[in-house]
Amino acid sequence: MTRVNTNVGSLIAQTRLNRTQDQLQTSLTRLSTGLRINSGKDDPAGLIASESLRSDITAINKALSNTQRAGQIIATADSALGQVSSLLNDMRGLITEAANNGALSDNEIAANQLQLDASLEAINRVSQSATFQGRKLLDGSLDFLTSGTSNFNKLSDVRINQANLGSSGSVSVSVNVATAATKASLTLNVPASTQAANAKADLVVTNAAAQATGTVNVGAESFTITAVAGQDADGLEGNAFNTVNITYGAGSASATYDAASNTLNVSLTQASGTATVTNLKNAITAGGDFTVSGGTGSNTITGNGTATMSGGRDAGSSTISVVSDTSGTAANGVTVTLSEDNSITNNTAEAAIVGGNIEVKVKGTVSRSAIASAINNLSGYSASITASSGDQSYIQASDTPPGASTLGGGGAASGGLTQDVVFQLAGKAGSEVINLKAGSSVSNLAAAVNLVKDSTGVEATVDGNDVELTSTLYGSSAFVNLEVINEATGGTITSNLGGASKGRDTGSDIVATVNGLAAKGDGNVLSINTSTLSFSTSVEAAYTGASTFNITGGGALFQLGPSVVSSQQARLGIASVNTASLGGTNGRLYQLGSGETFNLKTDSAGAAKVINEVIDKVASLRGRLGAFQRTTLESNSVSLSDTLSNLTEAESSIRDADFAKETAGLTRAQILVQSGTAVLGIANQSSQSVLGLLR
Repeated sequence: MTRVNTNVGSLIAQTRLNRTQDQLQTSLTRLSTGLRINSGKDDPAGLIASESLRSDITAINKALSNTQRAGQIIATADSALGQVSSLLNDMRGLITEAANNGALSDNEIAANQLQLDASLEAINRVSQSATFQGRKLLDGSLDFLTSGTSNFNKLSDVRINQANLGSSGSVSVSVNVATAATKASLTLNVPASTQAANAKADLVVTNAAAQATGTVNVGAESFTITAVAGQDADGLEGNAFNTVNITYGAGSASATYDAASNTLNVSLTQASGTATVTNLKNAITAGGDFTVSGGTGSNTITGNGTATMSGGRDAGSSTISVVSDTSGTAANGVTVTLSEDNSITNNTAEAAIVGGNIEVKVKGTVSRSAIASAINNLSGYSASITASSGDQSYIQASDTPPGASTLGGGGAASGGLTQDVVFQLAGKAGSEVINLKAGSSVSNLAAAVNLVKDSTGVEATVDGNDVELTSTLYGSSAFVNLEVINEATGGTITSNLGGASKGRDTGSDIVATVNGLAAKGDGNVLSINTSTLSFSTSVEAAYTGASTFNITGGGALFQLGPSVVSSQQARLGIASVNTASLGGTNGRLYQLGSGETFNLKTDSAGAAKVINEVIDKVASLRGRLGAFQRTTLESNSVSLSDTLSNLTEAESSIRDADFAKETAGLTRAQILVQSGTAVLGIANQSSQSVLGLLR
């Protein structure tokens, strides 16, 4: 059918050409943008998927950036801590050098102390100056904040390394100690020891009392004055009244003795030549201190008279202790006798050993010290006055010599170690060889162990006849090892080891849980490391029970994942490294400064303990930061990078254009457009064939 009004072929060609041109335009757009999806109409579902992937990719890129930033912060902190470690190592060298005080002068030690003080100042400066974009890293501002709730005082040196505080911003920590850590211990029983004793005897010398007397000569008359027993002039005191003065004067007859002037003054009222002996006697005896004998009572006294009192003596005794010079039983049974012997020099004492016994001879007036001196001159014996009362001399035949005394109580030392022994004692700090002789007491053994406890890590305490060898530290790493090197059969140490030559005991670590999870114990220190909590603390020795506290904030929060949730965050605690914070059970670092407890002049050994503990703490902090950087940050970066690659590939596969396919489509579209255009021209010319019919 031939038509003029409607060119169906042209319409069909136009339609096809339009479609081809759309295809050509689509190919051109995809090739020019590189995207398969340029608008929602290209692929609605693909657009949704690709936009979601793009969001994830953007978040992951930021997470990677955060991780890199966190690594830079940790690297900055580690660099500063490296300086602190270097300073601490220098300080340790100074302390070790200063301990050589036998070779160093005071000025040299003082110079070391100045360097030590400068290092302490430098450490404080580093703790304040280590910053990242204005944020201080080592001053404690990035440490966790805690508040104790129950028995928190039983915990010390609480160090929270990492904690997930969740959406509430705090977390409760419950520490339940089931079993306390113990020390290693070995107990040795040593037979009770007794000291060697010297034989001894007491010689008691007793003196009888005597009253002082004096003879008065007045003219032709002579009479005797005697002190009355029990009165003022009794005994030795009577000798002090060494003069009697008789004078005439006004007043009644009287006699008065004056202790200050050692005189007995007699006063008579009669004129010279009229007083009788009776008058004089009455005057002297009136006071009751003296009696008078001799003289004719009716005779007249002419002139004055004097007398010297003597012979008074108090009753008393002295104990002369005689001791053998050599300990043991050899002198037991030796007798000591004291007797008068007129064959020796008057007023002397002599001593001799006769038939193995001690004989002391005296004659006349002999002092007690002279008797002791005579015994001291004997070979093998000593004497001393151990107690005395009354007169201090042995005099007069009226004194009764003491009976014989027998030496006794001598004995050899007994107990203690039964044999000579050489043993090696070892602990965590090292080992030492100890050599003791037979007879050494339990205290000797303990003293020998304690003398080297800083080298072995083992100390000794005495309880009766037992000596307990105990490790100075707690935990399974602490031990006491005793090995007998040489001891004869039946020796005390070997017997205590059940006949074996070796004995060993090991301590035990603390057993505890933290929030219901088993904690790792190391002596009295427990620690836990989970994805939500990593911390360590030292528990009071022998404590069992529950302690709780809250972590209320703090720490450095790092966003390491694409989603802002606690599981994709890490909160790291960085404690202060200033000199007041660094330290542990042995003390704080600032105490090494001038005038402080552990300065080099006062206690270099204590300073060494503190610096060793601080070096370990700083090294542990650096290790923890390094582990976080290596394990957490680097692994997170690798994981995020892998995820980013996969998501980018997925997003690309959905949205990016396939250039080979699109180029082929473009070529096809170009050809079809050209062909369609040509066809459309032909179709438009087909209507002109009608003109042929009209001619």
